[in-house]
Amino acid sequence: MAKITILGSGGFGIGLAVMFDRNGHDVTVWSAFEREIEDIRRDGEHKIKLPGVKITESVKLTTDMGCISGCEIVLFGIPSPFIRDVAHKASEYITKDMIVVNTGKGLENGSLKLISDVLAEEIPHAPIVILSGPSHAEEVAIGVPTTIVAASENTQAAAFIQDTLSSNVFRIYINEDVVGCELGGALKNIIALCAGICDGLGYGDNTKAALMTRGINEISRLGVAMGASFSTFAGLTGIGDLIVTCTSMHSRNRRAGILIGQGVAPDEAVKIVGTVEGYNCCKVAIELARKVGVSMPITEQLNDVLFNKKNVRDALGSLMTRPKKSELEQTI
Repeated sequence: MAKITILGSGGFGIGLAVMFDRNGHDVTVWSAFEREIEDIRRDGEHKIKLPGVKITESVKLTTDMGCISGCEIVLFGIPSPFIRDVAHKASEYITKDMIVVNTGKGLENGSLKLISDVLAEEIPHAPIVILSGPSHAEEVAIGVPTTIVAASENTQAAAFIQDTLSSNVFRIYINEDVVGCELGGALKNIIALCAGICDGLGYGDNTKAALMTRGINEISRLGVAMGASFSTFAGLTGIGDLIVTCTSMHSRNRRAGILIGQGVAPDEAVKIVGTVEGYNCCKVAIELARKVGVSMPITEQLNDVLFNKKNVRDALGSLMTRPKKSELEQTI
């Protein structure tokens, strides 16, 4: 069994902590917020992020980042806007024989970098593994069978994570395509926001199916332009993650989209729901697409809705009335 430190006490971090603890691992959860730790200790659960999921006393809780010392796996469960700052602070405690795992999904604002690149810059002395795929915290925590991907350029590190963290309800595959796995995980949140908007507008299955299909099309097109393998987007971190995020009410991105479709202002919807990675990622994705010369019309229309006050029905109209094309054209 492994000694694991989880940085971040959000829903997914806590969900993994509960599962790893149940599987016999030595688990510590770090939070930047003393009040949050006190509340979890008092209640025996995270009533805000993961209500009803009991956290046993064997899961250690702390605000001291020194808890990293001596562990084998350092797992980041930090929202993308804060990942660099936390990684910078954690770096001094992380040694070359530890494996750094990231579960956050997003792109860094400003630099347009993948989270794995951010971590590699701040923690250059340790191998980086990306853990991604269709995995809602609410289901992971209670042992619902889940299958995800460990992506890394370091195959030994990925194999260690696969061997150590897999269980009879948590199956891990390996993929060396870090770019594809990360982009799939980050950009599907944009499409999930759009799917929620369609739900909020009262549109049906036809609309959502079209949105998801054309969504994975533009996600994969950007990925291939950045060096990813097209086949990755047909896997768990691509279409798999897209399906679960666009269809489940566990998805914060979808829930925020529903509110926007019902007329709630985008920034207010984000405040109501909490962390909405698709909101944070949308502008960055637009900049990245323009940088590499790729068309992403769905993402562009969402950006106009979120930040330029475009009416959601007008945005859908803009997509539906674009110049007619072949489905198999490389640009849409």
